[in-house]
Order: sequence, then C-alpha cells, then structure tokens
Amino acid sequence: MRIRSLGWAGVEIEADGERVVIDPLDDPSAVFAPLGELARECSPPDVIAPTPGAVVGMLTHLHRDHADATALTTALAPGAPVLEPCGYGGSGLEQAAVAQAEHELTAAGIERRPRQPWQSTSVGPFTLTALPAVDGAGDPQVSWLIEAGGKRVLHLGDTMFHCWWWRIHERFGAPDAVLAPINGARLTFPHRLPASPLPGVMEPEQAALAAELLRAERLIPIHYDGYSLQGIYEPVTDALERVSASSDRVMEVGLGETVTV
Repeated sequence: MRIRSLGWAGVEIEADGERVVIDPLDDPSAVFAPLGELARECSPPDVIAPTPGAVVGMLTHLHRDHADATALTTALAPGAPVLEPCGYGGSGLEQAAVAQAEHELTAAGIERRPRQPWQSTSVGPFTLTALPAVDGAGDPQVSWLIEAGGKRVLHLGDTMFHCWWWRIHERFGAPDAVLAPINGARLTFPHRLPASPLPGVMEPEQAALAAELLRAERLIPIHYDGYSLQGIYEPVTDALERVSASSDRVMEVGLGETVTV
C-alpha cells in the first residue's frame, strides 16, 4: 500500500491501482469561519487537493476540518460512497459542531453510509473497518483500519487516548503503519462549557504510547502544525519533536509525499 499525505489529517491510500481517501480538506479557513472576526486570528494548515478517482471516501468524524464536502467531491469517482460514523442525534446545541459539515455534505449530494464500530466494508481490494475512538468534544468518531494485500494501515482521526488498543491488536494484529494525531489541543468551545483541562486530541507522548500498545511498525504523525486560536483551540507547539523523542517508530511524511508499507 502507498500512503500520500494531503495535509492536516487527510491522506490517500492506494493498493492494486485503486485508491481511498480519508478526511481530505479543501478549505482550511472554513473550519473556524462560524466564529466570525475571531477566526482571522487562526492560521490554517497547508493542504493539497486529493487525486480524483477514489473508490470510497472515509470520514473519522464530522468536524469541519475532517469533513469537507468539496474535497470529497473532488476525490471521489462517480457514484463512490463516503463511510462515516453513525450519528448520536440530540438537540441543536449537541449537534452544533457537526452541523456545518452535515449541511455541506447533504447539499453536495454525496452518498453517505454510516458505520458502527467494528463494522467492516469491502470495496475493491480494500477491507475498511470502523474502530472505536473517543472525540474530544463528545461527537461521534471512529478510527479507520484499511487492509489490502496483506498490509494494514490504521488512521486515528483526532481521537483522545483510550484503551481499545489491546482489543484492536487482538482482533487485527499489528498495523504496518498507524497515522496518529499529535497536537494535544486543549479545547474551550462555546457549546462545551465548562471546558475540560485535559487535551481533546492525543498529545505526542500519548500517540507514541498508542503505537507501542498496538505494536505498530510505523507511526506517521498527523493533525499538527496548524490551527491555533487562543482560548478556544490551543495545541502544543513542539508536537513533532516530542513524538520523535518518545518513539523510534516515527516516520514523518511531508505534504504531498508518498510512502510505501
């Protein structure tokens, strides 16, 4: 399998001439746009457009930095579906963080297929399994295991640290690569107050530990070096250095670069 970085949490994965795309991002500036003038203080991450023709898209969750309808429309082959976590429902306030992506995905006419944790889907040469994750804002989130040609890649979205690592390893074995978020952001969202003092995304050392517990061969850092908004979204500033100091599994993949596992 070949993994290509699209920036932030977005990746393309290719096997046997077919391709899937996970969490691509076309317009990073749209993520905090609902905050109005305050959003101008936030520097978005660098991203690149996905390659057209993917046989399936996957979303780890419906926060706007992971669920961009334009990016998916660009990436997907005609008629290709998008796999996403099942929703929780609830009041308007409960749904506030996913409403923007929900509206844009619906307006784009994308075929969406909700998936429960542990549910697998076969598309082309790929077996795609939704796995448990924990969202820092309490919204639905899954991780995605991508299997093809005897290789396994695990994309962790922007999960918090949790303890399904052992169960995942017991069921599927060690991944050849795990793409793990490392920016350790503290979240103070207006609809989730009082705020938690704990990071809403794995810190670098937590990502290193997750890779160790999964017995992953490689740890590819994602979800760092972008987005910082004082008092709302506050990541650590030295994420890559810290994760590299915490694990000898780290493989940095730059924007637009491709690695083979």
